[in-house]
Parts: sequence; structure tokens; C-alpha cells
Amino acid sequence: MSSISLLKSLFKYKAWANEELFSSLKKLDEHTHQAELYAAIRILNHIYVVDRLFIANLQGTPHEYTATNTTETPNLNSLLTSVRNADLWYIEYTEKLSESKLNEVVNFTFVDGDLGSMSREEMLVHIVTHGNYHRGAVGRIMAQLSVAPPRDIYSRFLHASEPNRRNN
Repeated sequence: MSSISLLKSLFKYKAWANEELFSSLKKLDEHTHQAELYAAIRILNHIYVVDRLFIANLQGTPHEYTATNTTETPNLNSLLTSVRNADLWYIEYTEKLSESKLNEVVNFTFVDGDLGSMSREEMLVHIVTHGNYHRGAVGRIMAQLSVAPPRDIYSRFLHASEPNRRNN
């Protein structure tokens, strides 16, 4: 499997995992679990903001952010819409990306003012692993409420999206 093929698959997985997690969070009672839901939304909003920061970096365009989270906390539904749009951007970006562009180094500035330099491939892998890490933190919040978090593992995604893999 080529790097580009793997990245295409990983961004489809990321979108699927986000849908799974948002769907599970919608089942929480807003009043009973207000603090936990707020914490989960803050974490998910952080993932979204970092996704947007790296979209700007990959495009070589400025962004509107001064931090890796926003001062206002969106509601779950509006955040889901924003996350879906970012996920779609990454899926479309990896669909059009050539293998030769993966090694291209992009210079950028982090929101704290530090300079950064990463290949496009490293940036994309960062986005996937960053989201995984923080979705796990949200899953931990759910587990502490005795609510089973979604099993958003890559192998489950592959078998759900390609059921013929189970017919070996």
C-alpha cells in the first residue's frame, strides 16, 4: 500500500470515527451530564481548530485562530457540521494529492508564534494521530459515566467499510 492510499483510508476512517463519537455523545442527557458534555465538546472543538489550522498550513493561507481552541464553545450539532466540513476537506485533499507532493516541506507559524516545518505527509499523519488521541480522551469521559464509548478502531472501520475483508 502506498502512503497516499493509506492516507486516503485514514481520513475516511477519521470521518467515520468522528461520526461514531458524535452519535454516541448525542445520547448523553444534557442536564445530567452537563459538565462532562461540556468537557467533551471543548476537546472535540480543539481537534477541529487544529484541523483548520493545518488546512490553512497545507494551503499556505492565513487562518483566523490565535489559539488551539476558541473562547466560545459551540453546541454539539454546530460543531458536528463544522467537523464534517473539515473531514470532507481532508478526504478531498488526499484524493487529489500526488505521491510527489507528500514529501514537499511546508513552513508555517504555530499560533504561539513558533516557526514550524513539516512535510505534507507529516502534517497529514499529525492530523490523524492528533484526532485519535483526543477522541480517546472523550471516550474516557464517557467510560467514567458508565457509557460505552464507540469502538472507533481502524480495523473495525476497514471491516465495516469493506465487509468482504471478513470472507477470507
